[in-house]
Amino acid sequence: MMMSNRDVFYRYLGLPSTQPLGIEIERGEGIWLYAPDGSRYADLVSGVSVSNVGHCHPHVVEAVVNQAKRYMHLMVYGEMIQAPQTRLAQKLTSLLPVNLDCVYFVNSGSEAIEGAMKLAKRITHRPNICSFRNAYHGGTQGALSILGCESLKSAFRPLLPGIRQLNFNNFSDLQLIDESVACVIVEPIQAEAGVILPYPGFLGELRQRCTEMGVLLVFDEIQMGFGRTGKMFAFEKYGIIPDILCLAKAMGGGMPIGAFVASRERMLSFTFEPVLGHITTFGGHPVSCAAAIASLEVIENEELLMHVERKAAIFRERIISHPLVKEIRQIGLMMAVDVGTEEFLISIYNQLLTNHIITDRFLFQPSSFRIAPPLTISDEECHQMAALVLKSLDEIQI
Repeated sequence: MMMSNRDVFYRYLGLPSTQPLGIEIERGEGIWLYAPDGSRYADLVSGVSVSNVGHCHPHVVEAVVNQAKRYMHLMVYGEMIQAPQTRLAQKLTSLLPVNLDCVYFVNSGSEAIEGAMKLAKRITHRPNICSFRNAYHGGTQGALSILGCESLKSAFRPLLPGIRQLNFNNFSDLQLIDESVACVIVEPIQAEAGVILPYPGFLGELRQRCTEMGVLLVFDEIQMGFGRTGKMFAFEKYGIIPDILCLAKAMGGGMPIGAFVASRERMLSFTFEPVLGHITTFGGHPVSCAAAIASLEVIENEELLMHVERKAAIFRERIISHPLVKEIRQIGLMMAVDVGTEEFLISIYNQLLTNHIITDRFLFQPSSFRIAPPLTISDEECHQMAALVLKSLDEIQI
């Protein structure tokens, strides 16, 4: 007897948790995910900040198909001149400040963080790195070392030495940044902590301290980049420019790709001493680069950024009035809806899923669920989804 996809999923796939969603999906379109029986689920987390232009946007799909017909993998990264890579690098850097004019393509956010850490150590020849508690940067050894939660790290120790953990929005902790530090890695807005915004002046003080100590400032915009905040990049909200910028998730419009961006002068450190000191086989895959170009074109051509705040307000203004909702922390279309206790959160999360709404919990905030729909969501869909969230909240037995 042939095993079902569900049986194979639980038997033959390595799984990161004991409680996956376990929903079989046949196709996606816009904010919707369709099961084999024709029922559909609303994706209100964009596949965790990936599908900013919606699922299977026609322009992205067309770009993927067209590039796949030309060529896919040619050679390890950085050897052959490939138009999708050069076009994407040129497009990305045109959107960034002049000191971020050189792109190194990778496959994922974790790899972008690893590259930034190596680049900072290569440039400064310093041993230490500062990061922040309740920050998530990925699951590889280096990224895990700077992650701000011991419960996710302890089983994998020993990790990298020389990591200093600071408290986000704690001005006095910035004094821990000294001349032994290669870089400070920070999310301008902490995502997995439950959408924690920087206090006024905090990022400016951080930038100043890094400059004074000769420390490179690395912004992790893997979750917040590409329009999620209402700006193409979150740092634009605060007027603070990093030395290295890490990108991934929404970058590829649903295809796997990441990047870290720095000045050309700094990036040249990877070209010499040692040659091939940082290399990737599939980084900057031409099909993913084509998808990334198309995704940027969708954001610009459909003017998605200018509608973010209006769409976010529909959710916020309708949901905040519910008695179970204690607080909504929000920037653009990234919201943390706090319901006070983990017990309520679990009940609400399950009820939302029963009503075919996919949300997600935060790693480091046990009483909040996220709402972060594709930026392509229509006003009508915003009202429809807000109503379903309210219905789900009403159905909870207090």
